[in-house]
Amino acid sequence: MKTDHKPSAHREVSPLDGRRGTLFILSAPSGAGKTTLCQALRERFPALKYSVSATTRPPRKGEREGVDYFFVSRDTFCERLEKGGWAEWAEVYGNFYGTSAAFLDRALAAGEDVLLDIDVQGTRQILRLYPDCVTIFIMPPSIDALRRRLENRGTDSPEVIAKRLVSAREEMAQKGLYRHVVVNDRLSDALAELTRLVAAYGGR
Repeated sequence: MKTDHKPSAHREVSPLDGRRGTLFILSAPSGAGKTTLCQALRERFPALKYSVSATTRPPRKGEREGVDYFFVSRDTFCERLEKGGWAEWAEVYGNFYGTSAAFLDRALAAGEDVLLDIDVQGTRQILRLYPDCVTIFIMPPSIDALRRRLENRGTDSPEVIAKRLVSAREEMAQKGLYRHVVVNDRLSDALAELTRLVAAYGGR
């Protein structure tokens, strides 16, 4: 799909109650523990809203609309793209994924803090629209440790693991894009650091 849509200048979100919400972005290479940390953060901060992505791929078994993803048609996705409806988007293996700009704007304007789980490419797009967001990169202690974690999961072939490690090196090389870097060597320590960051920047 070709489009001439480009992100506009950063979005001005006017607080309704005197306080603008804080947008938190978490990124990490596959296997670094981001999903587990996101879930733990949401349990510790029940008021922290989680941004659910939209996708054009069909639901997998057990996935729920509005919980795992918002499932939309390709035409709907492209229409919203042309209208600037996605704060960030990407095409992955022929399917589109995106984050709703309207959802982020509404939540931030209402003074709500939002957690966004996206990759480095998506973070670059978000920063153009929301330059004040709090960006956090989750690092594995080492590439070797990451390899062991991926192997211990037992879900990927050696070929897939090799590809994930190549991508991980590329993502880790861009950690300077992020305001904070948290090394997930021990899960409890990484969670404590993330909890401190969210409490420091957030208002709830």
